[in-house]
Amino acid sequence: MTGHPWSVVTVTYNSADTLRRCWRGAAEPYEWVVVDNCSADDSAAVAEQLGARVIRLPENVGFARANNVALREVTGKYILFANPDLEIRPDGLDVLQRYLDAHGGLVAPQLLSSEGVPQANGRGFPYATAKLGNRKVWPLSRLHASYRVVAEPGEVRYVAWVMGAAVAGRTADVVKLGGWNERFFLYYEDHELGLRAWRDGLPVALLGDVRWIHHWGRATNSLRWSRAHSLELQSARTFFGMFPEFLIGLPPVARRHRAAARLIGSRVGHPPATGQGEAVVTSGPATGG
Repeated sequence: MTGHPWSVVTVTYNSADTLRRCWRGAAEPYEWVVVDNCSADDSAAVAEQLGARVIRLPENVGFARANNVALREVTGKYILFANPDLEIRPDGLDVLQRYLDAHGGLVAPQLLSSEGVPQANGRGFPYATAKLGNRKVWPLSRLHASYRVVAEPGEVRYVAWVMGAAVAGRTADVVKLGGWNERFFLYYEDHELGLRAWRDGLPVALLGDVRWIHHWGRATNSLRWSRAHSLELQSARTFFGMFPEFLIGLPPVARRHRAAARLIGSRVGHPPATGQGEAVVTSGPATGG
């Protein structure tokens, strides 16, 4: 037992340089568990030098499964899943903790780019058209604003899901939820986690008072086809097979995701305007991704 209320879980894969840049070497007020997915570099050794407890896996099992390996090992009452390219400010954990004590569910900090510009790490319903719009596919790219959510200081906004780069919750809630869905090797596991949390009575929110730098470089932004593109396509097939309503509109989204449809986009602690949830649903297929 570490005695810390927080456990921070990081999955690494050839992440040594990123760890050196983003993580402090001094002891931090949380338990840090790093699961290394059989890196070819010295990710595991660097993480140990920085003070992490490292679990070395004999093969690359993917992001979801590696997170679940750590979930079975952590000791903190609260858990944060944090990517290697995230810069954590420990005082933000206290703010996240107060939110979770008051509201429960899953919560994420507002992420910022390396230049300090807010990233839309909160998202609305993941319609296929919204996903394409988010990739700037015209004309859907003009209609994706309601899909991409940011939270200003002082705001907490309900979202359908948050990017897996930073997801926090009470450990017991995440365990009860079943952890991450291991049908996904990489990509879309954060979409599914958020939707499943809503259906299990755990709202998902984006907290604007915690603002952390995320040095994000998405592997599938390049037009050159790569293994990352293949993995994303495979995960997309799995996801839309599980949630056909976001591809073909059936079953009706508002029926299958009632709580989320009513609340996403609204501020926590402020009742949504009449009809707001329905507006979120009907605008979804025309929004970005």
